[in-house]
Amino acid sequence: MEDDLQAIRTLITRQFDALDWSPTQAPDFTPLLDGFLPGASMYPSRRPLAAQTPAVFCARLAGLREDGTLGRFSERPLGIDIGVFGNVAVALAGCEMLENGAHITRDVSALLLVKDEGRWRIACQAWDVETPARPLPARLAAPRSSDT
Repeated sequence: MEDDLQAIRTLITRQFDALDWSPTQAPDFTPLLDGFLPGASMYPSRRPLAAQTPAVFCARLAGLREDGTLGRFSERPLGIDIGVFGNVAVALAGCEMLENGAHITRDVSALLLVKDEGRWRIACQAWDVETPARPLPARLAAPRSSDT
């Protein structure tokens, strides 16, 4: 089970690491896209709720970079809680985002993962943003040395 937990932590960390760019450094969305199953859905925090594919999500972010709305961006994982049963897993992952070098936001992603041919991939991801009335739970707010 420890191998599965580590593989899932690595996958989630790669997802966040792929969301990093500046005006002079374009993002490489390949690791993010590679982590999803074909047909996967993403559900951003904005409302009204609208599903999107990982490719559409990345294209939207690329457009925000190109038009200067989000010229600089980086994400870093915080705490990650993982539950595994056989070839299925769920994870809650806290994340901190730095937008345009000045604005910090945090959110929690919920991920449904499936293991196929020895590899974990994301079937679905949804997230919501921290607010003063809804802070990140302590277990997801800071990096930890071990997750359950």
